Amino acid sequence: MPKLQELQDLTIQVRRDILRMVHKVSSGHPGGSLGCTEFLVALYNETMQLQPEFDMDGKNEDLFFLSNGHISPVFYSVLARRGYFPVDELNTFRLINSRLQGHPTTHEGLPGVRIASGSLGQGMSVALGAAQAKKLNQDPTLVYTLHGDGELQEGQNWEAIMYAAGKKVDNLIATIDYNGQQIDGSTDDVLPMGDLKLKFEAFGWDVLEIKEGNNLEAIIKGLAEAKTRTGKGKPVCILLHTIMGHGVDFMMYTHAWHGKAPSDEQLENALAQNPATLGDY
Repeated sequence: MPKLQELQDLTIQVRRDILRMVHKVSSGHPGGSLGCTEFLVALYNETMQLQPEFDMDGKNEDLFFLSNGHISPVFYSVLARRGYFPVDELNTFRLINSRLQGHPTTHEGLPGVRIASGSLGQGMSVALGAAQAKKLNQDPTLVYTLHGDGELQEGQNWEAIMYAAGKKVDNLIATIDYNGQQIDGSTDDVLPMGDLKLKFEAFGWDVLEIKEGNNLEAIIKGLAEAKTRTGKGKPVCILLHTIMGHGVDFMMYTHAWHGKAPSDEQLENALAQNPATLGDY
């Protein structure tokens, strides 16, 4: 397993990738991508059990499904830096005929991507099918998902949440990016979510919270705890308290950077706050 400093260096480099990708095409979603950087770095480089070669079946390895597909910049960067495809391919983000479209899709055949996502609310349903297939195949590995908190305003989530508990899908760990922001404002202003912990528990889930969702050590510890709770008859939910735009001071704590690219001057400022650690693509 990599050392903490290596993961921290990777996190900073992934942030640079996100900022440069979105800036180049003046399009994309930096806010949520930056907020989930530590989580995905930890998940793919510390927590998940992965096979050396990618295949769509994903047998005998942990699977991850990104439900809030608009944060594709962080997903692509983490996949590339993990070795799924060449890092310099990040330079094609959102270009015509690129495999790295604004929302991940499968018909381009991009290694690491198993579902098309971006139409919000669907990821958990897909993950449930994969998790139940693993049970049928007596495959002991796990299924992980990531969802936005605003995404939970989509009703399909709650059908899936109810089903997961009702069918005791206990090889599933669903993480909620709990940043309190969505495209049109705070979740409290757009549609208050209430107490998500109580909601998930009322639906029959085992819930834990990671209060420092942008702290690598806290995330690694929380994911390890979540793994110990699998296989006990309940699906597991992690409420990951993150800061949208984390790591770039003028992007933090606001929905304004949900889907807006930085200008040349803003990019220079943001990159200065995140000096290169592993080399830019």
